[in-house]
Amino acid sequence: MSVSPRLRAVSDLHISYAENRAFVQELHPEHPGDWLLVAGDVADRFADIEWALELLSSRFATVVWAPGNHELWTPPGDPEHLRGETRYRELVAMCQRLGVVTPEDPYPVWDGEGGPATIAPLFVLYDYTFRVPQASTKQESLDIAYAAGVVCTDEALLHPDPYPSREAWCDARVTETERRLTERDPDLPTVLVNHYPLVREPTDILWFPEFAQWCGTVRTRDWHLRFGASTMVYGHLHIPRTTFYDGVRFEEVSLGYPREWRRRGPTPNPVRTINPADDVRRRTSVTE
Repeated sequence: MSVSPRLRAVSDLHISYAENRAFVQELHPEHPGDWLLVAGDVADRFADIEWALELLSSRFATVVWAPGNHELWTPPGDPEHLRGETRYRELVAMCQRLGVVTPEDPYPVWDGEGGPATIAPLFVLYDYTFRVPQASTKQESLDIAYAAGVVCTDEALLHPDPYPSREAWCDARVTETERRLTERDPDLPTVLVNHYPLVREPTDILWFPEFAQWCGTVRTRDWHLRFGASTMVYGHLHIPRTTFYDGVRFEEVSLGYPREWRRRGPTPNPVRTINPADDVRRRTSVTE
């Protein structure tokens, strides 16, 4: 057991897979005061999302959740037929019943190891601005992706209702999130938690570059600097790694699908420890 509470992070649990559900069943804090940041894609179906978050919130002192694209799907066979904004709001209500922190709640302050730091779960979606390099418009980029057979399932299952498009929903979320972040305590560093990376560079290593257009928005390109991030936690790419942009640590913390994590070894171990103080010191050193 760790000697002091720590800030832990994971994403893309995808518990519809039996092996991943087993991983979640065995996921415990190292200290009773540990927090867990969950950067989206817990599951596709509402009941599975609730099962996982209820279990984790019963073990960790605080669970912080940012939605992924899979939680926002309306998959066939799910008794919850809610779509778009209505589905998101029902997920938020469920989390609030469980005591799980969502993007709609006041940002909590982490006072454990490496704190204090403001923990900011985000929900900003994507707007097709991470286009393939040879495309000058969204439609041209989508046409290239369809021709290559690289199309995100969001196109069929992630409905933007009542917004006219996913990019319109993204626009509304970016505007609201920007307002919330501007109102935070400017004297504290932040840990930004979002399903998608806030910058495009992490998508440069995708095996299928066409998929990048479902991975974020250029409108968040400077958020890690503007909003004092010590660390940016994300998932979605299923490529766990640590990178630095402008001296800020970016942590991709996906578990991913069993076929993916088995390539890295027989036992998945994607959970990362986040230490805001270490990351602030490194950023200051790099800046100076």
